[in-house]
Amino acid sequence: MANTMRRRFPVAPWPRGLKIVSALGTALLVVLPIAAYRAIPAPSGFTHAFGLAIALVFPAILVGSLIFMVTGYSVDGWTLVVERLFFSTRIPLGGLRRVFANPTVCKGSVRVIGNGGLFSFTGLYQSKALGRYRLFATDFSRSVVMVLLKGVVVITPHSPAAFIEHVRQVFPSVQVGSEEQ
Repeated sequence: MANTMRRRFPVAPWPRGLKIVSALGTALLVVLPIAAYRAIPAPSGFTHAFGLAIALVFPAILVGSLIFMVTGYSVDGWTLVVERLFFSTRIPLGGLRRVFANPTVCKGSVRVIGNGGLFSFTGLYQSKALGRYRLFATDFSRSVVMVLLKGVVVITPHSPAAFIEHVRQVFPSVQVGSEEQ
């Protein structure tokens, strides 16, 4: 039975690429709606309403990306808690089979749905190495893979070794290390 000890792990620091993409993306998502709004014809009718709706898509993307940004992780009993800006995503860890660090595990992955680098990398991804998996990341070089009975989750804590050690203590029977190790 898992220990109910809760411990928080900060998310890995943003690498330069994530900082650049986030800064440029933010600038673009602020400038584009202003330009779109200025291009909207006279304030009446369908054309105006449609133009305004298009202009509002850009700030919605920016706000949505901010809200879903990953800020940390914790293991609380049988649950991985992925901390976001204003809420948390809870992932049951029942059936946790294996946990391991692999800084290259996300190479070659394709995003199925989610965010590909505006404040974080989150969503559903696909790769040859992992199959379909859920990603909650900032710095891929600190990737920790959690293999569950019902899927795979990849996170990027500041200290992968500390996170893995804590999971090993909470789930003593979990296999630590990839099958290749």
